[in-house]
Amino acid sequence: MAALDARDVTTVPAAGEGGVLSRSYRALSVGIVSVVLLIAFEATAVGTAMPVAARELDGVSLYAFAFSAYFTTSLFGMVLAGQWSDRDGPLASLTAGIGAFAAGLLLSGTAGAMWLFVLGRAVQGLGGGLVIVALYVVVGRAYPERLRPSIMAGFAAAWVVPSVVGPLAAGTVTEQLGWRWVFMGIPVLVVLPLALALPQIRRLTSGSGSGADRVPFDRRRIRLAFGIALGAGLLQYAAQDLRWVSLVPAAAGGALLVPAVLGLLPRGTYRAARGLPSVVLLRGVAAGSFIAAESFVPLMLVTERGLSPTLAGFSLAAGGGTWALGSFVQSRPRVEPYRERLMFLGMVLVAAAIAAAPSVLIHSVPVWIVAVAWAFGCFGMGLVIASTSVLLLHLSAPEEAGANSAALQISDGLSNVVLLAVGGAAFAALGGGAVTEAATSAGGSHPAAFAAVFLPMAGVALVGAWVTTRVRTARF
Repeated sequence: MAALDARDVTTVPAAGEGGVLSRSYRALSVGIVSVVLLIAFEATAVGTAMPVAARELDGVSLYAFAFSAYFTTSLFGMVLAGQWSDRDGPLASLTAGIGAFAAGLLLSGTAGAMWLFVLGRAVQGLGGGLVIVALYVVVGRAYPERLRPSIMAGFAAAWVVPSVVGPLAAGTVTEQLGWRWVFMGIPVLVVLPLALALPQIRRLTSGSGSGADRVPFDRRRIRLAFGIALGAGLLQYAAQDLRWVSLVPAAAGGALLVPAVLGLLPRGTYRAARGLPSVVLLRGVAAGSFIAAESFVPLMLVTERGLSPTLAGFSLAAGGGTWALGSFVQSRPRVEPYRERLMFLGMVLVAAAIAAAPSVLIHSVPVWIVAVAWAFGCFGMGLVIASTSVLLLHLSAPEEAGANSAALQISDGLSNVVLLAVGGAAFAALGGGAVTEAATSAGGSHPAAFAAVFLPMAGVALVGAWVTTRVRTARF
């Protein structure tokens, strides 16, 4: 990795000052892990409440859009955060992102129609995009390379308690008080990350300087970011409206996406060129296939097997622990020579888990199969996601950390949007959008719609297993 710029040296403790919980790093580590804790509670709680919210707002046909709206706007937020963090440091981006994240939750929680609910998710996504890239810049600037696998494992560990408690709490609140309180209650958690993280980030990280030393905004990248977000939104809209006229927004979305993707991602990403391009591509393939499948798991269990929202969400709870375990395994120094093999194993486990999930559409198959399969899939994701983060920072000079972290997150978010659009279109085309309260009471009536989501995503995950063979370069 290139040497640190002289402006950064005074903000980063010496490399020999212990681990991530040593005196030099303890406050910062606890603070930024608390931010991830907030994001984890949101993801697990909202995923549990989403089927009920969509049904009550008469918007099951837009179920996938409620998820992809988050990822669509987060794409713009990621690029903006990369530019902002490289220019002024990560503090401002992180603060603004947490504020937008909370505002989006409140808007969704008070929505009286599905379009307002989706709008709230979009605002929330903008905040999430700002936050996640800022966190990567914090890790790149404040921690030496030897500690980065450990802090990434800490990020994964922050999902354990929310994964166990989040679905149970959200399901109980949904059933006893209503789904709106799940959204409106989460912003209270903003106080803890703000109190812990922001002062330490201000102390241990800095911007690029001021005046002539300041890194300017790249207006071209901002325009491309707007193009990629708008293009992804048009593509998702077309996927939800299966008429011939929808080919117009689909074509417009593609025309915006292609040049934006080529301009924002490393050269050679689309053909899995060795090194950084394949790392970025792998992140998208892994996250997109897994999240697109996981988004439909609670809805499948509620509508096809008659589970309550609490039990449906709780079926994914064990995944938080196994994800953290996978991330912990990749952080051990002795497994570094085998990182590529671990990532290959991880993608095979992800593919197997996604393929096994729709087996519960056969009513003789016990529903706990989903929980077991998802636990193994999450272990694989822990191996892969944390490793892509570590490899990206390893391959990035300090002054490139913001832009490259944004590229990694764009790949993640864009693949979520595209694969959710594909999965949502297949789901709607096979009658999934017609799921109603009556259909749910009758035990569900559209199993093929769910199978059309899960099985293609398992195939995408298998492609990711091949991409893992392309991430290693001569540098390590």
